[in-house]
Amino acid sequence: KYKFSFLKTKKTAGTSIEIALSEFCTPEDIVAPISIPDEQKRQELGFCGAANYAAPWDEYNEADWVSYRKKGKLKRRFSSHMKAAQLQKYLDSDIWNEYFKFCFVRNPFDQAISRYYFNNKSEPRPPVQLYLDTCPVGHLSNWDIFTINDHIVVDFIGRYEQLDAHLELVRQHLQLPKQLTLPRTKTTSRLNREPYAMFLDARARDRIERVCAKELQALGYTWEQPNEPSLPWWGKEL
Repeated sequence: KYKFSFLKTKKTAGTSIEIALSEFCTPEDIVAPISIPDEQKRQELGFCGAANYAAPWDEYNEADWVSYRKKGKLKRRFSSHMKAAQLQKYLDSDIWNEYFKFCFVRNPFDQAISRYYFNNKSEPRPPVQLYLDTCPVGHLSNWDIFTINDHIVVDFIGRYEQLDAHLELVRQHLQLPKQLTLPRTKTTSRLNREPYAMFLDARARDRIERVCAKELQALGYTWEQPNEPSLPWWGKEL
């Protein structure tokens, strides 16, 4: 009804945004599955649950059939954190071109600390620098989620640092009938709330700057910048 495609980036309150947007969806829309506790929260709120995400039967391989027979698990065509190139592949071209595509981003240095605590919930935790040296690139960078061939393909990129204000811009553009209410999800992992410059050493900084070089440049985040960028990114005149 509201003609939008939300690309869910990692460690940017994506699940909370996803649940909030579900209020304005119907069972006719594509709604990706989320974790069981978060799906229960979505149901308790009375919002639309996962729908139309499964792959057709002719896309199943042997492993998919085994998983379905043993666990009743459907193969997913649409899933959380799917990349823009995957989404474009499976959507009708009219929908891809006409719908309002948007996502949210976060300062990669702060995002890396959030990822560290999310993946290391209990003691003893490895040194953060060692973790950052060995974790996959996809755990630190969201670049491939909202770009194709290194070109940004969404119409709007909001900032995690200005989450409420930029969600309101989305609401106004889509003409949603009420404000988006974000439920609390995955908020118990991170213990350290110090500024990232006090938590990350030069080695960690270098790793993040190399892995996230493209988004740092495109989105204006820097290590030295005392104030985070507050303006959203608009891909075209609307």
